[in-house]
Parts: sequence; C-alpha cells; structure tokens
Amino acid sequence: MLDVNTVVSGILILLYHLGKFYSPYFWQDVVSFFRILQTGYKCHRCVSRKPPITLLDFFLAKVQKHPEKPLVLFGDESYSYRDIDRRSSQLARVLRDHVGLKEGETVAVFLKNVPAYLWVWMGLEKIGSVMACINYNIRAKSLLHALSSCKAKVLLTTPDFKAAIEDVLPALKNEGVQVFCLSEDSPTEGVEALLGQIQSSSAEPVPISFRANVTAESTSLYIFTSGTTGLPKAAILSQRKMLIASNLSGHLGAGPKDIVYILLPLYHSVALLVGVGGCLEAGSTFVLKPKFSVSEFWNDCRRYRVSLILYVGEMMRYLCNVEKTDSDRDHCVRMAIGNGMRAEVWKKFLHRFGPIQIYEIYGATEGNIGFFNTTGKVGAVGRSHFLYKKLAKYEIIKYDVEKDEPVRDKNGHCIPVTPGETGLFVSKITGLAPFYGYAGDRQKSEKKILRDVFTKGDCYFNSGDLLMEDQEGFLYFKDRVGDTFRWKGENVATTEVENTLAPLRFIQEVNVYGVPVPGHEGKTGMAAICLKKGHSFDGQKLYAHAKDFLPAYAIPRFVRIQDTLEITGTFKQIKSQLVKEGFDPAVISDPLFFLDDSEECYMPLTPQIFSTIAGRKLKL
Repeated sequence: MLDVNTVVSGILILLYHLGKFYSPYFWQDVVSFFRILQTGYKCHRCVSRKPPITLLDFFLAKVQKHPEKPLVLFGDESYSYRDIDRRSSQLARVLRDHVGLKEGETVAVFLKNVPAYLWVWMGLEKIGSVMACINYNIRAKSLLHALSSCKAKVLLTTPDFKAAIEDVLPALKNEGVQVFCLSEDSPTEGVEALLGQIQSSSAEPVPISFRANVTAESTSLYIFTSGTTGLPKAAILSQRKMLIASNLSGHLGAGPKDIVYILLPLYHSVALLVGVGGCLEAGSTFVLKPKFSVSEFWNDCRRYRVSLILYVGEMMRYLCNVEKTDSDRDHCVRMAIGNGMRAEVWKKFLHRFGPIQIYEIYGATEGNIGFFNTTGKVGAVGRSHFLYKKLAKYEIIKYDVEKDEPVRDKNGHCIPVTPGETGLFVSKITGLAPFYGYAGDRQKSEKKILRDVFTKGDCYFNSGDLLMEDQEGFLYFKDRVGDTFRWKGENVATTEVENTLAPLRFIQEVNVYGVPVPGHEGKTGMAAICLKKGHSFDGQKLYAHAKDFLPAYAIPRFVRIQDTLEITGTFKQIKSQLVKEGFDPAVISDPLFFLDDSEECYMPLTPQIFSTIAGRKLKL
C-alpha cells in the first residue's frame, strides 16, 4: 500500500512536469509571483499602520541593529549607520529651528554624488519635509522651472555650483526661496553657509511628533524626468511608492551582506531608490562614486569587494569597449540591476566579465506598474505571465506613428496588438496602481493619461514607450514614440536599427534618428556614428551590412561622423539637436555621407549633392 510521502512526492513530480509542459518558465513564474505578493503584502502592511512604517523607520531599525556597520563608502571615507543617523538629526533640527522649515514643505537638493545627499534625505524625512532631487547639470531657465514646479522653499547646494547659483539667485530671492551652502564658508553673498550650525546642533534622535502628519500617500520625493527634450517634470513619489521601489533589489535577491556600487547620479530613481533605498531597507553597504569612470570601475569593484552593480543606458557598452585585460573576471560582482542594456552588449558583457546575473527592469519613475526580467533572457526588459496579469492591468495597443496617437476602432476604443507586434504600452490607473502625476502643472499630468481606452470612463497611464510582447510573455523595448519615424509608408524603430548597426567593427556607438527631406513624405533615417579608436569609416562595409540585415525602408540614408555622441546625465542618447540640424553640410562641420546605390557605398555628402537632394533632383 502506498504511504502518504510517496503519494505527495508523486503529485509534486506530476505538477512539476505539467508546469514544464505548460511553459518552461512555469515554476519561475510561480515563485516570482508569490515573491511579488510577499513584497506587496509587506509594504501594504507597513504603510497601512498609523503612523505608517516608512523607509525612514527601516533605516532607524538598522541603526539600532548595527550602528557601527558602514553604510556609505566614499573614496577613503567611511560613514556608519550611526554617523548618517546623527548627522541627519542635526540637519533636521537646523532646518526646522533655524531655517523655519515646516512639515510638508519642499527642500531642493542641488548636489553631486556626496554622502551629504543621504543625510539630507534622512533629515528631511525626520521632519516630514519633501526632497526635490534636482539634476545638477541643468542651469538658468531649466533650474528655475524645476524649483518653481515643486514649490521649493529652500535650496541646499555646495560651492561647486557657485556660478550656477549666482546666475539665478536674484530670481530665487524674488520668489522667496532661501539658499544655503552645505559648507563651512559660502563663496556667494546672500547664500548662508550651514555646515557650522549643523555640526554644533544636537545629534539626539528627532521626536516623532516632528513628522506627525506623514501618511502613506504623503509626498516624500520629487524626482525629475531627465528626458531628452523640453523642461524637466517633477514626478511625485509618495511614501508608499518610495517603500515599494526600495524593496525591488531585495525582491531580486539582494541582502544585508551585499556591497552595492552606485555611480549613477542620485537624482535618478535607480540610484536613489533601488540603490540607496534598497540598502537602507536591507541594511547593506554601498559605495558612492562622484561619477562614472570606465578606467576605475573594475578596480573599485575589486577594492571594495562589490557584489551588486547598478547600470542604466549605455554604461555597460562603455565597459565592453575598453581594451581587454587578464583581470576582467577578477571581481566579486554577482548581480547587476538596471535598464537600457542592448542585447548585443548584454552578450558581450557576460562573455567577457563572467556569469553575472543581469536583472533588466522596466518602469517609469512616474509610472504605476513595472516589470523585471528574472530569467536572464537576453534583450528582454521584463516578463509577464498569467498570474502577473491578474495583478497588473496593462495592454500594448496599436499606435499611429504619423498622427502620434493611439489607433481607435469605430467605437472610439483602443485596439490591442497581437503577440509579436509592437505597440504603445499603457497601464490601467487603479487604487492599487495609482498615477500621482507631476507637481506644478496639471496639464502635464493629464497628457500622460489616456481615457476611454477600452470602456467609457477608464483611465490608463501612457508610458510613451513602444513595446513588444512575444508568445512567451517576454517584453522588449522597441522605441520612444517620438523617436520612431515613418518612411516609405513603414514605421522605423530607431533602437532596432541601432542594434543592427552596432556590431560593425569600426563602430563604437551609433545614434539613429529621422530627418525630414524636401519633397518626401515622413522622415528618412540618419545615423550619427562615433568610431572606435584606430578605425576609420568604411562606407562599403556599412552599405553591405545594412543591405543584408535591414529592410530597405529602415536603412539610414545619411551618416554623420562625430567624435562623441551627446548623452544625458543618465546615459540616454540625445536625438533632438541632431534632428534639428538635419543633413545640411552648410550647418554641420562633421563629416557627412549619403547612401549611393550606384556605388554600393556611403559616399561623402558634398554641398552640391545636398543641393541636388534639396532640389528634389535626386530620388531617395
């Protein structure tokens, strides 16, 4: 007679094989789903309490648990959990008692990657104030706009930004914004140095009554969309959303023993929330770098015994482009979390630097749902499955690139794409998945909301991203809606063309965009190329490669050779200025080439040839 253990074992084996038959990722999906539920329940339970348990409370618990454990490693300096706690309490008292900051008011931080960023953040949390993370690369009009949109009462900065501050100081004074320098002396008249007062202030714990009105939905942070065009928008992050984002690295397997390498700017959500927030939640240590350095990256990883790195955009490509060394695999890195890694870079990175677990994630700072790729599927930004779809209400819908709007049927409703088809990613706005919008301009928030998508009255967050979901549920980023262009009646996704051209031996980086051509509908493709050191442009090889691997309508008609490709502070390529300059040799001093089918080569674009094209005498 069969015993119970045998029966249970048989059932489990049967379920295992049925799951594998249903999908090779079945059990991974089940485990991932229950971990999502576990993380979600934990966060919900914390913020539902009165008062809510916030990220600050997790940090304070770690201070009690291991006060002397290093939290921040910065060059040769080390700051323990106790150090950051005490300094943040000092700042909190100075801002409240000396500056007069009230609970709920906003302080803008205009800082580089320095340890002060962390104690300012925790200090503001202790008095229930909001931190606005200002991109330190912006100046003048953009800086004033950012401060105005979040209604900042105070601006904290350092002497590094003397010129930028003095440029806008009269306007800030008129608006009543107080400006302080986190230094012992201020280089600017009218800007008070605050560090001396902070150092002499009490470091005792700050009373909870200072943040008595904080709730789960209270605004904690403003993180500005970096974007590549227009003025920055202040995305609103509530205490609830901040706690959920800070749990992401732990959800993916990071723990208290990890040492996290943070070189992305702290005004970016991956660095601040996934990186620093993840360390505060888990009780781990992070290495803070002022900026990304290709030459120092792996030496730092070895020096600090880094186990987890954060990445974004083109960062990983830069690491793959440096000369190989015998020590490429001599490191302790086991995990990498980030977004924007292209498939060909992903493969090169793993082949060269070893079996590091890559967790590509997808989600906008202001978005209401996200995805992560836990399977290691190269190129996928995330994975969905039947269980996740029960929680996350999203769709990929048909999109008209020319009209720059979703396609709707005769009833005015949007049309879902089929698996394998590219479309606009939208996510339903619900009580469990709210969209908090942007501070300062309701119209900007409204532009991100699609209404009456499938039924009258429903609302969806418009990601502005073109995605594709394959038959297995893997999601792939294809393009931004403003970057995709239409030529010869076909949609051209710039990222796909870039991925196709990038493997050529002489190409270091490539940025593809569409440019208007007189006498032609839509835009034609143009590629800005940065050449590898010691290589020259080969028009014949590029022509042959493009013809072999791209459809005719997607082949760039023009090429521009640049010494460097312009990127944002978070390593996103900038296309807007390139589009504006077009392909006119009278405007552009860089070498220009055009696709010449008669020569089967990209030939130099002279003023005479440009005139022929502009005069509609040369057919493209």
